[in-house]
Amino acid sequence: MARAANTQLAVVTGASSGIGLELARQCARNGFDLVIAADDPAIETAARELRTLGAAVETVQADLATLDGVDRLYAALKGRAVDALLANAGHGLGHGFLDQEFADARHVIDTNVTGTLALIHKVGRDMRSRGEGRILITGSIAGFMPGSFQAVYNGTKAFIDSFSFALRNELKDSGVTVTCLMPGPTDTEFFERAGMMDTQVGQGKKDDPAMVAKVGFDAMMSGEGDVVAGWKNKLQTAMATVTPSGVLAEQHRKMAEPGSGKH
Repeated sequence: MARAANTQLAVVTGASSGIGLELARQCARNGFDLVIAADDPAIETAARELRTLGAAVETVQADLATLDGVDRLYAALKGRAVDALLANAGHGLGHGFLDQEFADARHVIDTNVTGTLALIHKVGRDMRSRGEGRILITGSIAGFMPGSFQAVYNGTKAFIDSFSFALRNELKDSGVTVTCLMPGPTDTEFFERAGMMDTQVGQGKKDDPAMVAKVGFDAMMSGEGDVVAGWKNKLQTAMATVTPSGVLAEQHRKMAEPGSGKH
């Protein structure tokens, strides 16, 4: 059966699992072809599944913490117009900052901030030139609170949350929309990879990544500026705006300090 000629193209990063894979599923179900990227071989498994949803899917396995990885992904587009960029790649790192290897902390910064901005800069310029496009950036409610024992991650998300609002304003008359998806703790491999399974937040109840992705995708398609997934997260975000930073840091400590998940 011939594919529809008007299928749009979406780029999804961090798409091998979790929220990124669910965002890619949303795109595939809604008429987008896909270029998906991640730094692990599971991206090929994800692609095979996404093709069963009717999308044409290309994969790029690259470390988007590096400018070389971003360049490889951008080159894979071969000059094609990107209708939607879902910049989701990111990871966390638990434990106290001084107990971490700095190379690991820097990789979090380079993935969550540097690589994300480099890709948005390239694709966003193309969108602005055409006068159309949608950008969804995965931020986090973590950006609203000082992240004791997760300090670097929360700091990167504070940057991303702020950046997305600023970029949206800069592009408000351009035809390009910017949406920031701000999830709370979500049932993905995030906490295991971050070494946080012995923490209260690592062991606690989490949101369904499929729900989070649908909320984000719908907000992107509607051109909304930001969306917090889940009513508990909305409440937590509202409280964070009126709570002193020192109190927030102590609250976060109780959730993220190693050993806090022991009963």
